[in-house]
Amino acid sequence: MTYRTRRRLALLVLLVVMPLWLALSLALMAWFDRSFGRLPAALEILAYLVLGVVWILPFRRVFLGVGKPDPEAERHDDAR
Repeated sequence: MTYRTRRRLALLVLLVVMPLWLALSLALMAWFDRSFGRLPAALEILAYLVLGVVWILPFRRVFLGVGKPDPEAERHDDAR
C-alpha cells in the first residue's frame, strides 16, 4: 500500500470509523448497565480502556509511518 493511500485511509479511519466505534462502545456500555446493573468503578474504567484500545488493533498497519515524511517523495526527488 502506498504512503498516500495509507494517509487517506488513516484519515478515513479517524473521521468515520473512530466516531462509529465510540458510539457503538457507549451504546454497548449503556446496554450492559441496563441489563446487568452498573459495574464497579474500576471495572468500568477498565472496560472503557479496553474498548478504547481494541478499535485500533485492526488498523495498526495503516497508521505505521503516516506521521513521517513521504519516503516515495525522496526517491522521486533523487531521480530528478
